[in-house]
Amino acid sequence: MFSQFVAQSLPIVGPELIMAVGAMLLLMFGTFRGPGSGGTVSALAVGLMLFAAFWLVFVAPGGVAFGGSVILDPFARFMKTLVLVSAAAALLMSGSFMARERLDSFEFPVLVVLCTIGMMVMVSAGDLIALYMGLELQSLAIYVIAAIARDQVKSTEAGLKYFVLGALSSGMLLYGASLVYGFTGQIEFQAIAAAVASGEGRSIGLLIGLVFVLVGLAFKISAVPFHMWTPDVYEGAPTPVTALLAGAPKVAAVALLTRFTVQGFGPLTHDWQQVIVFLSIASMLFGAFAAIGQRNIKRLMAYSSIGHMGYVLVGLAAGTEAGVQGVLIYMATYVAMTLGTFGVILSMRRRDGMIEDVYELAGLSRTNKILAVALTTLMLSLAGLPPLLGFWGKYYVFSAAVGAGLVPLAVIGVVASTIGLFYYLRVVKVMWFDEPSVGFEPATLSIRFVVGVATLLVFPVYILLAGPLFAAAAAAARTFF
Repeated sequence: MFSQFVAQSLPIVGPELIMAVGAMLLLMFGTFRGPGSGGTVSALAVGLMLFAAFWLVFVAPGGVAFGGSVILDPFARFMKTLVLVSAAAALLMSGSFMARERLDSFEFPVLVVLCTIGMMVMVSAGDLIALYMGLELQSLAIYVIAAIARDQVKSTEAGLKYFVLGALSSGMLLYGASLVYGFTGQIEFQAIAAAVASGEGRSIGLLIGLVFVLVGLAFKISAVPFHMWTPDVYEGAPTPVTALLAGAPKVAAVALLTRFTVQGFGPLTHDWQQVIVFLSIASMLFGAFAAIGQRNIKRLMAYSSIGHMGYVLVGLAAGTEAGVQGVLIYMATYVAMTLGTFGVILSMRRRDGMIEDVYELAGLSRTNKILAVALTTLMLSLAGLPPLLGFWGKYYVFSAAVGAGLVPLAVIGVVASTIGLFYYLRVVKVMWFDEPSVGFEPATLSIRFVVGVATLLVFPVYILLAGPLFAAAAAAARTFF
């Protein structure tokens, strides 16, 4: 009986097993090869992630594994693919930077693979135990890679801040999970929803537990007021680590938050909706205003990501199928735009080192027109201007909010987008109208590839892919309804 149970579960978690076995093999390879194997291990890790994504999309069967702890449905498939592609792209861009900074140890790609496994578990988590296991596997690896530049004070500080605040958020999440279990007697999300729908466990204690879990997850997506780690960690961590942090972990945390609220607490939508609306408004407005005075482009992207998480929460606050579809589309567009932007940031290098000041982009249109066009396209897409890809992400989440009767929330979102347009346009203005400064060194082929693909996806290639993307998002959203 037990062997049959395991045999039925293993194919469903096949992508995670591929990644786990691959991580162990890469660790052994790097250990035996010794110093200088970082580049090879990174290349193999990128191939491993892409192979796992292929297996996930075309081979792995859907279903429920290990008694409901792990779920592979269309929603999980969609978000896991985003996680794997995002992590692979961030790792692909890291090679030249890590080599120049003498950080190209084989441990870095292995840790990225391990943290990606944690994200995949988060996306497929079907109960409170899997939720915490995935969250901690991801977090423990990120604590280390954020501080991987041990000789740099900012990197060490970034890792320490993320660790301390991450431990606090994990404690709050665990406390909330214990209250949810205590008042419902269930740990599986679907069983919790059934218990709540039947009236069992409905009490102020359950709502307090729900809020504590939401606080823990809000920290992971850096929603206001749990954003305090984001600017310092984005600035202090090595830029490839920041590129990773800005993409895949946000996708995993948003997926987990969506599954927990919509699937686990669907009968209490009105109660958690109020919390999500508050987080959304605070994140959108704070992200829009706080980014205005930033000169460091990595800090600017940190506040930009806070604002974008606010827009994502607009779709989640709707609590409808259209809202979840909007969340999925927005995360897909956000990953493309963010990875492309960080590819450009990784290209900001002169002979004396990396450049992070926005005003050092002055006159880029005359020293490197292709890079200037790419960053302009990405900035305008992040601002949500039509007909670029970023516009459609905002269109879908705002439409879902209006359809759910949350018109004031959608209006606030539009106002915040208008305010945010200022700091995106400032970057464009510096590149095209300021007097040129010293040009940057040529970027590596891998960085140019990621920037090129991201820019083309933002416009105009997305026009060809929009139909399949929106259809896949719609199919994934139907999972919960």
